[in-house]
Order: sequence, then C-alpha cells, then structure tokens
Amino acid sequence: MWSAAWTLWTVAALCYVWSGHVTLVLCDEVPPGASQPGLVGVNASDPQYLVYEVRQLEVVLGQEEQLLGTPDTERHLKEKERLLQRLDKKQGTWNEHHPRHRLLEALRGFSAYAETQQTELDRLKGLYSHVSKKQKRLLEREVKYSHKFSEIAQLLHKNQQVCDDIVRNGMEFYGIGQQELDQHTQSMKAAGRAADRVSVSQALKHFVRDWAASGSNERDAAFPRILNTLKELFPSGGQEEEVKVLLPGAGLGRLGHEVAKLPGFQATNNEWSTYQNLAYRLLSHLPSYNTTSTIHPFIDSWSHHRSTADMLRPISFPEVPVDHSKVVLVEGDFTTAVFHNDDNNDNDKTNNQEGLVVVLFDVVVTHFFIDTARNLVSYFDTIARVLRPGGYWVNFGPLLYGTAPFVQLSLEEIVAVVEGMGFEFLEQREEDIGKATIPGKRVYGVEAVYGFDERALTRNAYEAQFWVARRG
Repeated sequence: MWSAAWTLWTVAALCYVWSGHVTLVLCDEVPPGASQPGLVGVNASDPQYLVYEVRQLEVVLGQEEQLLGTPDTERHLKEKERLLQRLDKKQGTWNEHHPRHRLLEALRGFSAYAETQQTELDRLKGLYSHVSKKQKRLLEREVKYSHKFSEIAQLLHKNQQVCDDIVRNGMEFYGIGQQELDQHTQSMKAAGRAADRVSVSQALKHFVRDWAASGSNERDAAFPRILNTLKELFPSGGQEEEVKVLLPGAGLGRLGHEVAKLPGFQATNNEWSTYQNLAYRLLSHLPSYNTTSTIHPFIDSWSHHRSTADMLRPISFPEVPVDHSKVVLVEGDFTTAVFHNDDNNDNDKTNNQEGLVVVLFDVVVTHFFIDTARNLVSYFDTIARVLRPGGYWVNFGPLLYGTAPFVQLSLEEIVAVVEGMGFEFLEQREEDIGKATIPGKRVYGVEAVYGFDERALTRNAYEAQFWVARRG
C-alpha cells in the first residue's frame, strides 16, 4: 500500500524527499522528475549508490494520502462523538477519576516532562557530590562522569519537543483549550500534586516497544503466533463482512494495526491509560513523508547499560507508516467502554438488563492484558459479553498481578473458571507453540521478553501463556 507513494522511481535505498527543499538522496540513477540534479558524492558505506542533490521534486500521491491524519469513516466519527460525550464535565461526578480530569493530568505530565525529569537528574547530581574529591578526579579524568549530567539535560529538552507535539496534537483532537489546561495545572500545583513523571516515561518507551525497529525482539514472540492463529481461524477473512477483532489493553496499538493489515479484518483497540492514548494520537499526525520522530527513551534510567552511548542513543518511530483507516481506538475501562447506548447498528445486540448496546466481535485478543485486572472475573465476563456465539478468545501474556487485585487466580484456576463459563479451549499444534503448560490442558507456555531496551544488560522474560478459547 505505502509503496505507491514512492512509485516515481525504484531505488534500493530509501529516499526521504521533500518538494521544494534541498534533499540528499541515495539512488543508483537520477530520480525522474528532479530538476537541477547534481552528483555530489558517493555513498561511502556502499559505493554503488550515488548521492544526488535534489532541489525540487514533484511528488504525486494518490489514495495513499488517505493514510494520513485521523480517518473520517463512520466508525471513527461515531467513536469520537462518544468519546467527547464521556469527556464532558457534565457527565458523571467531577473528581480525579473523571475522564476529562485524567486527560488534563496526562497533558500536564507531558508538558512538564523535562521539568520533572530534571528534578530527578538534579537529585542524582546531588548524590554525586558525596563522592570524595580524589574519587571525582579519577572519574572525571577517565570517563568525564559529570559530562553525562549535561548531556542528559540537553536530551531531556529534545524529548520535550516530542512531548510538546503530543500535547499540541492532543489538545486539538480532544478540544482542550490552553486556558483550561493552565487552570488545571495551577490548581494541581496549589494542591501540592506533582505531575506524573513515570507514566510519561512509560508512554515514550512504548513507542520503542510498539513502533520502533528495536522493539521487534519483544513483538516477535507474540505477534506472529497471534496473527497466524487469526488467519487459521478465518482463512478467507470475513465472508460477507470483515472479521471484527477487539484488542483491550492495546498500549500504542501496533498489534491492532497488524491485525487490520490481514485481508478481511478490522481492529478495535481499547486502552485505559490517557498517557498511552495521547501518545497514540500523535501517530496519526506525523508529517507525510518524513514519517519519523526521534526520542531518547533510556536517559531516565542509569542501570544495565553496556555503554553511555547505549543509554543516550536516539530511537526513531514509527518504523512503518501508520494506517488508521481500519483501526478505531476506544478509550476507557475495558469493562465499560465498549458498551454504549446510542447506536442502532444491526450487527449489535441490546442488553435489556442495562439498556446498553453491546458491539459483538468475532475475536477478542488479550495481549499482556488479563493480569492488569482489578477484578479478573469481570474481564472474563466482559470477554464473554462482547464475543459472538462461537467467537474466539486469543490470549498471550503472563500472570503478573498488581498490588491490589480482588482476585488472583493460578493458571489452572483460570482454565477451570473459563471452562465453567462455557468456553472450550482449542488444541494447538505443539510443534508450532510448544508443550502444554499443564498436562492435559490446552494452554501453552512461550518465553516472552519484556523490557523495552534490547541492548540492556538484563533480560526480563515471562513464560507467557497462549491459548485459544471458543465461546459456546
């Protein structure tokens, strides 16, 4: 799909071209359409490619222009309308749990990224003052230790530029004015509430996990298994209509976008974190040709680095163009956000007890998700409610429960409870997935790395549990 944007010529090296700007491109021939081309050198790393200076290039885009920006399909427009209704201050009780309050807090967090990180950096610098003068002389002579503080301070401001883009885009998308954000920030400061440093940092690191090339080591354990399973369950895609897949706990949404690339599939991502959602919204508003942004995601953690260069290194994202046309993001709590009361879609069913409309899906994919539940059984109930009869639940992830869950089930107990709800676990080929975790039960363990930094001197890995269960 995206390659159509580059059909003006075929090159072995990717060329980023901006019409009307001086751009250096690596090509094995003069790009057609280029005016005043000039050979300015040879690519030192691969001499077969000549370096041309292109002062003007006419770039013509066809349907691929539709990949850019927020899509205006009926699905997208309806979901944004519901979202803005939920964000209205008049909806529900105004407190720190209100969706708009949480959104304002996330905007404040991104706005204050450099400030809050600098406070932590100053704390570390203060700890360094306890080192003796003799030891400092050694450290400064051999590794210029204090220079690291100034380097990181500069990179914090570069990261802040990305955070500022996230804030500007978010305020436009959600209709938040500067005055409202300023008033919220002032009130939080007056109350002694610091902006959330950790949630912002985690959101930036998720750009690595979901959308950077260096995150493939984490994606590759799960994505191929999940995608191949979907293709096996629906070898022809949807027969009369697209296969509808719901992905709760979607993070920055990469898996949902990979699902939507499958012929005959559409994806609905769901995410509760406003920090993650703000970061995701940025992806639909990156420039059309220079599609990448750059962050330095590892500068806020000083542990497990092979070198200072690894710690300070930049990461570019996204590694691939982001097509939003077949992916909708539903923001909010999984157990409530996918239910609503304002549709008359024939593909929905009405829950008469609560007067809500339940959008039915063919598949629910839970990737690194179910152990985030406050009430795990409520997650199971919701999965059962949103699946069509005969629909499938595909799970991949660990059982790392949080600090205060209502229920903490073992894998064996999960299987028993889910089977008691009328689900049937389906057998998988052990040559493809590995042996069953529990003999006689159709749940399978797969080693899955989780840690964002593929160069770190530590490895966090889980025996993630994979299963496919069919709703009765």
